[in-house]
Amino acid sequence: MHKKDLGLLALVLVIGAITTALNPVFLSPVNLVNMANLIGLFGIFSIGQGLVIITGGIELSVGSMFALIGVIFVDLLVNYELPWPIVIVVAVGLGLIFGAVHAFLVTRLNLQPFVVTLCGLLIYRGIARWYMADATIGFGYGDFDTLFWLASGRSFGIPHTFIAFVIVAIVMYVVLHKSVYGRHLLAAGKNEEAARFSGINTRMVIASAYMINGTLAGLSALFLAFYTSSVSPSAHGTFYELYAIAAAVLGGCSLRGGEGSIIGIVLGTILLQILQNLVNLLGIPTSLNFAVMGAVILAGVLADQALTRRRAIKVAEQQRAKVAAAA
Repeated sequence: MHKKDLGLLALVLVIGAITTALNPVFLSPVNLVNMANLIGLFGIFSIGQGLVIITGGIELSVGSMFALIGVIFVDLLVNYELPWPIVIVVAVGLGLIFGAVHAFLVTRLNLQPFVVTLCGLLIYRGIARWYMADATIGFGYGDFDTLFWLASGRSFGIPHTFIAFVIVAIVMYVVLHKSVYGRHLLAAGKNEEAARFSGINTRMVIASAYMINGTLAGLSALFLAFYTSSVSPSAHGTFYELYAIAAAVLGGCSLRGGEGSIIGIVLGTILLQILQNLVNLLGIPTSLNFAVMGAVILAGVLADQALTRRRAIKVAEQQRAKVAAAA
């Protein structure tokens, strides 16, 4: 575990202790299970967002993906009565396709990730609203007990969303930190040109990050649809991309690219949900949720900037010391 991750873990424990002191309900089994469910829901797509940020990009269309994939998923399941395994493959596949389109526009046409994903945000939301004529769609009285249990049930008291999040985090930890691909991803984000000259296929590596992000967004869309039990195309998943960005930045993913860890993103997701829980337990108006989140993101960016400046000063001092010793 890196020093940054250890610092974040300490921060999570301190804020958890403060929250418990202010309101002991924080450690009640019901609250912990609910929080674990939310950590699972938001954590899966936060990992995908973190990978994109590590490449130096950004993904702003995740919330709109949830709306479009959600309405198509429920429509195919309820109105077209397709078998649920097929519908799941279609939904996750749609996320992969959206990610591939973004990857093509960013890596082949050299468009800015901000512009590409902002357009995606508008396009997906618009198509979702057109598809449903702005009407909300729900699961109704269909017989989806098995699917509901898989998506929103529990095993041994642990929400399945949290179990899925842990599995995704373990797999992505191995991919990012224990594989050649992970080193190439970090190198491409740090300095794309240098990575390309060293023989790394940077286009493919960066494109894969967007595709993984899209796939995880498709998976998250399924969990969120069952969590809300219905999908309103105009509001479903609105601003959820900000939660993912906040979790990734809090977890140590540098918006300049080239830095980040899966453990950090996991801890960032947990910290964000503890802060959200703190707002609720202390009776702070929920309308201030976004203000809290914005302040947290700003604090994360400022801390990242301060650490980067500190490292640059340290490297410069080491280089001056070497020059002085050589003279």
